[in-house]
Amino acid sequence: MARTVVTKTRKGVGRETQEFTFNEDMIPKRVGESDYMRKYREDAWKVYQRLSMPTTYDEPWRRTDIRKLKASEFHLPVNGDRKKSPDVPNALLEPFSGNQPAGQIILTPGGTESKLDSKLAEQGVIFADLTTGEREHPDILEKIIGKVVKADEGKFAALSAALSNNGVLVYVPQGVRIEQPLHSILWGPGHDLAYFSHILIWLEEGAELTYVHEAASTTEPGGQTMHAGLIEINLEPRASLKFVELQSWGDHVWNFTHKRAKVGRDANLDWVFVAVGSKLTKDFSDLDLIGEGAVGRMSGFYFTDGNQHLDHDTQQNHLAPNTTSDLLFKGALKGQSRSVWQGMIYVAPGAQKTDGYQANRNLVLSRQARADSIPGLEIMADDVRCTHGATVGKIDPDELFYLRSRGIKLPDAERLIVEGFFDPVIQRIPFDGVKDRLNLAIIRKMG
Repeated sequence: MARTVVTKTRKGVGRETQEFTFNEDMIPKRVGESDYMRKYREDAWKVYQRLSMPTTYDEPWRRTDIRKLKASEFHLPVNGDRKKSPDVPNALLEPFSGNQPAGQIILTPGGTESKLDSKLAEQGVIFADLTTGEREHPDILEKIIGKVVKADEGKFAALSAALSNNGVLVYVPQGVRIEQPLHSILWGPGHDLAYFSHILIWLEEGAELTYVHEAASTTEPGGQTMHAGLIEINLEPRASLKFVELQSWGDHVWNFTHKRAKVGRDANLDWVFVAVGSKLTKDFSDLDLIGEGAVGRMSGFYFTDGNQHLDHDTQQNHLAPNTTSDLLFKGALKGQSRSVWQGMIYVAPGAQKTDGYQANRNLVLSRQARADSIPGLEIMADDVRCTHGATVGKIDPDELFYLRSRGIKLPDAERLIVEGFFDPVIQRIPFDGVKDRLNLAIIRKMG
């Protein structure tokens, strides 16, 4: 289901956001590039030129102001930036499940490293960076790219479609079940740089996969960095995907993402979002349940501090009968940070027996922090069960008193309460290694 973007204008009010200095010559050009991919990028560039930079007068951006984004200062990574690029920290490369992943791709300014278990390759599994995918698997790539997320869904979506030079193509053939997870890392160090990524996931009928993707960088003062990315997921009937997204960008990174999953008949998607980094994030995540019996679960973990601003915009679109969605997003906030979650459950005409649920819970840990929570329902069928809830609150003083009365120091008592608050989301994560990292993130954020 395509998003409807509502724009409000006021007479006499100009747009103050800077424009980017990218040009058409920056569109990636590959040796042996297919006509389809060339046209895809060129069309996306035309859309980018046509669309205006978003402002707070655009309804989806009403609570996220990007006027401080120094758009005119960004450039694509060049050889000098690649040579100065620090290596990916070992902590990001450690296996999550105790064993080595079945495949791993590392995307850096200096190049790409990739590996895939040979037995999976023999079964027709594709796990490749975007450049390799274009060169070796154009027929597979062309069947999914641009089919799930359209370039005209926003300025940053169009920019990502036109300029993405980094990305991952994941394809699992019919009936293939991958037991060990696949793992990819997008590493974006430096400042005054613009990174564009495109992740494509296609599971054929009856296929099963667990996939972890992380976007990360160090924090580097002295400038800004930007990332704009697309994620397109297509699950055919009876396919099953567990997808864990980790966002640990440095505190100077402005992050913009458009993501959508299409879930077919009796297919199952378990989608986990983790966000602990970035200066500002604007994330659009859509779940389209397009086949009868489709099930989708969306779980979110975010923890902000300092002056971070995280804005998650989610859609649960029930487009067929007997579909189920379950969303739980939990966040904690410190310092002068702000979070925004705005969610919508949409039930299409004829999508009877829909079961949709969404909940957003926020724990505010300082006086200056702020959480906005805006749930929504749009129901066009009459035999459904749809519920939602949202809360914003502080640490319960009775809980704190109980722990203090048993000799637990104040910082430890607060940390235990925050860990307990996040536990329902953490338990939805399939890997102990990821759970451990989130618990460490809580400790660091709590100081």
